[in-house]
Amino acid sequence: MRITTLFSLKAIALDSTASTQEEILNELVELQATHDNIMDKAAYKKALYAREAEGSTYVDNGITVPHAKSDVVLHPSLAVLRLKEPVQYNPDDDGKTDLLFAIAAPQNGSLHVDMLARMMQMLMNEDFVEKLRTAKTPKEFLDCIDQQEQDQFGDESFTSQPIPQNGFRVLAVTACPNGIAHTYMAAEALAKAGDKLELPVKVETNGSDGAKNILTKEEIAACDGIIVAADKNVETARFDGKPVLFTRVDDGIHKPEQLIMQVARGEVPVYHAKEKAADVGTGASDSTAHTIYKHLMNGVSHMLPFVVGGGIMIALAFLLDDYTIDPSNFGMNTPLAAFFKTVGNAAFGYMLPILAGFIAMSIADRPGLAVGFAGGVLAMNGTNFADLASGSTTGISGGFLAALLAGFVAGYVVEFLKKITEKLPASLNGIRPMLIYPLGGILIMGAVMCGINPVMGMINTAMTNWLNAMGGTSKVLLGAIVAGMMSIDMGGPCNKAAYVFGTAALASGNYEVMAAVMVGGMVPPIAIALSTTFCPKKWTPDERRNGIVNYVMGLCFVTEGAIPYAAADPLRVLPSCVIGAALSGALSMTFGCALRAPHGGIFVFPVVDHALMYVVALAAGSIVGAVILSLLKKDQPQS
Repeated sequence: MRITTLFSLKAIALDSTASTQEEILNELVELQATHDNIMDKAAYKKALYAREAEGSTYVDNGITVPHAKSDVVLHPSLAVLRLKEPVQYNPDDDGKTDLLFAIAAPQNGSLHVDMLARMMQMLMNEDFVEKLRTAKTPKEFLDCIDQQEQDQFGDESFTSQPIPQNGFRVLAVTACPNGIAHTYMAAEALAKAGDKLELPVKVETNGSDGAKNILTKEEIAACDGIIVAADKNVETARFDGKPVLFTRVDDGIHKPEQLIMQVARGEVPVYHAKEKAADVGTGASDSTAHTIYKHLMNGVSHMLPFVVGGGIMIALAFLLDDYTIDPSNFGMNTPLAAFFKTVGNAAFGYMLPILAGFIAMSIADRPGLAVGFAGGVLAMNGTNFADLASGSTTGISGGFLAALLAGFVAGYVVEFLKKITEKLPASLNGIRPMLIYPLGGILIMGAVMCGINPVMGMINTAMTNWLNAMGGTSKVLLGAIVAGMMSIDMGGPCNKAAYVFGTAALASGNYEVMAAVMVGGMVPPIAIALSTTFCPKKWTPDERRNGIVNYVMGLCFVTEGAIPYAAADPLRVLPSCVIGAALSGALSMTFGCALRAPHGGIFVFPVVDHALMYVVALAAGSIVGAVILSLLKKDQPQS
């Protein structure tokens, strides 16, 4: 543990006008209380006075270090008070005090002695003390301490004692759009970083199977702050009044120590929730692009179970059917095939309303769901003014693009309705979510979608025709591009864009794009696994052991298994994986492989057109990726 982990910006006061010991200790106790670790301020102050009664804590050179350990202290902390004018802290002190460091420590153990020893060693450096006296802000003051400790002690901990923990100083919530890999990788990285810094972190994961390790009210009340590392919306109203650091889930994976130190040092603003039950959790620092991305991913993550479950059922229907009975009715010729296709369509057919509904809900909370869902149904049916005027209820489907647009329009329409009705009498508040938002929102949504559906329908039809018409070199190039995108950021925006493009093509009846997308996503983990197996000197023992798991992850189409390797050595791992994936995608297109299921890895290979050649495409890309990676990597220490 480092001394700087026990400070925070809120616990540093510069140029105080306190002029007596009583005023000084009162102010120091309040500063310590900002750590939320003092259960009884009066009892802690009494302990400080008791220590002064044993002997003055004045050190020298204008420095005093009041300290006490008490059973009212939950976890160790430090506070600083710099006086505007030096004062005689104790009558018998050899000099006047202008710089005070207060130490609070739990009753058990002698942790305060270790803290005191580290502080004294640092304060013996007069140049360092002078920098503290001239620092203009708490941040500059804390940076001086951080730099001095690094220069003097490096990463050496000031204590080997376990830190008593009746609560966690830092809490975290992690969530990624799919709730599978990134969520848990960020949680593990934050937990490990907390252990390294000796600041244990409790992490709540919002995964695909719900929230786990849920933060309690007591833990939230006692902590210094919360890290929300999420690329989808999580409930944050419970954090009202606490410092909350909003960041991306990738930051939780790649820079966990930095995030924890920002919270521990008090460099995070206090969060104030909006007046609703489940606040969306969008941080003030979010860029417009990232906010839109989070809304989109909220829709995509809720849509995927419908796409995957329904899509695989439909694929099985084709596998179990007899094409020769009636080619025009393929998928419905036998009772068993008809069952699978009918049930599959019940889920797959509603992917567009689900997408639009949950994008809208991400923007406008629950009132947006019904409006977005209605917009998605209108997009699915292609409803438009011209057809309604002629007595028809369906037109050319606006497809994926229209549903995506419907979700955003619905969300912001409901937000607009909230804004214009917020000044209504309080007695009418009950009818706003039950009547005004759904009625007004669906009415506006209907008009908007009837107007834009023909345009989106034409764009969607043109795109489908373009995909279906592609042949030769252009089709191979498309396969290489979408497969390569699956490997660029392995679960990030490029990966998701390629996957969404594949599912949109799938919904339009083009199955070759989905095949290229999936094979591209399978290559990176398998290529890395092959390299760790056949070129072990290129990898550390831990990387070799984890490489075996990547065989399974790659074969199951979980690209994220490659992320730890890419994060450790991106300049070598990423190009190798992208080249291998692009080759597999190009070969998949060359061989005419087609996939009607949007997920499943090797488990859906039986329903792939030209399945044997699909295996060849996967093997070729994986081997090429592994060979390039092994050539680029340097030998690693094997101890």
